[in-house]
Amino acid sequence: MSENKAGAVLPIEAKAIGDTGEFEGYASTYGVDQGRDRVLPGAFAESLRIRGAARVKMLRDHDPRQLIGVWTAMAEDGRGLHVKGRVIVETQAGREAHALMKAGALDSLSIGFRTVRHRMDRKSGERLLEALDLREISLTGFPMNEAATVSHVKHTLNDPAQARRLVQALDRATAALGRN
Repeated sequence: MSENKAGAVLPIEAKAIGDTGEFEGYASTYGVDQGRDRVLPGAFAESLRIRGAARVKMLRDHDPRQLIGVWTAMAEDGRGLHVKGRVIVETQAGREAHALMKAGALDSLSIGFRTVRHRMDRKSGERLLEALDLREISLTGFPMNEAATVSHVKHTLNDPAQARRLVQALDRATAALGRN
């Protein structure tokens, strides 16, 4: 916390010194994907209860030879399956995936699952996925569900010039608050 001259408290949180590989996003949403599958709300509930986030594998492009990280949290909400994970940056594959994520090149997620229960909607031609056994979630550039994306990659300030610019901006904001 930092306090300016006017007594206003400015919350400043320092997350980490080095890149942690942490990110979050939606692994699945409730819209229709390119294969005409629609995941229904609650489809992951039983799988998450049994398996939990820690036992769902994080892969690169559904390749079981490219285990690149761990999932730390998963929960269904009104949009879909929200996930948080950490790419293991101490591995070559993890470093590469993390660099691509930070650059915005690797920006989507895709689920690997076994269908437990589904039904067909003959009118729309959609397969309605009611219950899924979630096995893995992959970082990918080409998802079936284009709304399943990485929404936040944790960045840290490793560049001294970038850190200096941030401190200067905070000093200007603090000074401006002091004038009010």
